[in-house]
Amino acid sequence: MTTNADNTADPVKPAAAAEPVRIALLGCGTVGAEVVRLLDEQADDLAARIGAPLELAGIAVRRPDRDRGPLPVPRELFTADAAGLIKRDDVDIVVEVVGGLEPARGWLVHALQSGKSVVTANKALLAEDTATLAAAAADGDADLYYEAAVAGAIPLLRPLRESLHGDRITRITGIVNGTTNYILSKMDSTGAGFGEALDEATELGYAEADPTADVEGFDAAAKAAILASLGFHTRVTAADVYRVGITEVTAADVASAQEMGCVVKLLCIAELRRDPDGSESVSARVHPAMIPRSHPLASVGDAYNAVFVEAQAAGRLMFYGAGAGGAPTASAVLGDVVAVARNRRLGRSAVADSAYANLRVRPMGEVATRYHISLDVADRAGVLAQVAALFAEHGVSIQTVRQEGRGTGGEALLVIVTHRAPDAALRSTVDALAELDIVRQVASVMRVEGE
Repeated sequence: MTTNADNTADPVKPAAAAEPVRIALLGCGTVGAEVVRLLDEQADDLAARIGAPLELAGIAVRRPDRDRGPLPVPRELFTADAAGLIKRDDVDIVVEVVGGLEPARGWLVHALQSGKSVVTANKALLAEDTATLAAAAADGDADLYYEAAVAGAIPLLRPLRESLHGDRITRITGIVNGTTNYILSKMDSTGAGFGEALDEATELGYAEADPTADVEGFDAAAKAAILASLGFHTRVTAADVYRVGITEVTAADVASAQEMGCVVKLLCIAELRRDPDGSESVSARVHPAMIPRSHPLASVGDAYNAVFVEAQAAGRLMFYGAGAGGAPTASAVLGDVVAVARNRRLGRSAVADSAYANLRVRPMGEVATRYHISLDVADRAGVLAQVAALFAEHGVSIQTVRQEGRGTGGEALLVIVTHRAPDAALRSTVDALAELDIVRQVASVMRVEGE
């Protein structure tokens, strides 16, 4: 509000009369098209929230002449020149939903250094090189927002970055990939094998034609790096994240989990731990694990996502919702656009991500965990004692043992669940078990979480 010479107050300029905030949209696939649709459908509400209308300055795509259906924008907004669009003086915000490392990194660095704020859903780039993007944002005094990069529409990253900034986060455990969660949920509910469940996920559109990024854990690992970086104020990249996918999970593993009162989930886990010398370190990992059915994450089914955050003062917090899809992801993108546009209107920028802690990233071998191990063994006296001795030799304590005779061939099934131990000790134990004459096969190994 301003005042005139007679000290009477001028009215606040209405949103419709304010200068528009202009957006360069990079990409118009599933998410980008939803962004365009929501910008049109919610134009009045968005303008009221920001205090100025939002306008599309242009949309950069590979093939501008391609038929994109009934999108509510004129064809002349489409261009193949993303770099040229970003450089335009009338662009205020760059929204990137293309994905990949290059050329997206070059586009966003240039935009940020030029003082143009960026909203991105590019988890791969953020997990690879957040430091470069953050430095460019600082150079240009611009905002870098990326709520849509993890867990779709679930408001998660901003609470970690802002709402919990006065607290101390100690652990983040989540289901952050809808495709794998659907597959494992189907295996649990129907007894299907991995291949059968994957085929159904593909038919329903939950899995891509090439599902490698999902089922091998690459997608979840990128998200784990982002969550660990925000939660523990330390630069963690995808290369720092231990990763195992779900392709080796069998129907027998799922059935064994059921017998223990557990369910199998692909978990993203980031932890803050104290080292023996008194210093602190962080770990980040993605792998399938058995968790008790009483755990809050156990009931998260189908393609939903959920993240369980533990903090010293706030305690345990659960974030749940749709983790993927065009509309949910576009919702998160527009939430960031509103925040960035408000900042521009007020002449301020957001608080930058903090990496002040700069903690050591702990390798998986040092991480304490538990194992569920299934062994095909010779069914004769002394087998259990020999196996138990090997565990003791490697410093691993056994929690439970179950032995079942196979009835034929002189074989038995031995199922062992351990107490917590360094992962390196557990892995060396499994390797040694495979060398025993009495062990016909190490049938399966899976971590157990959520005590």
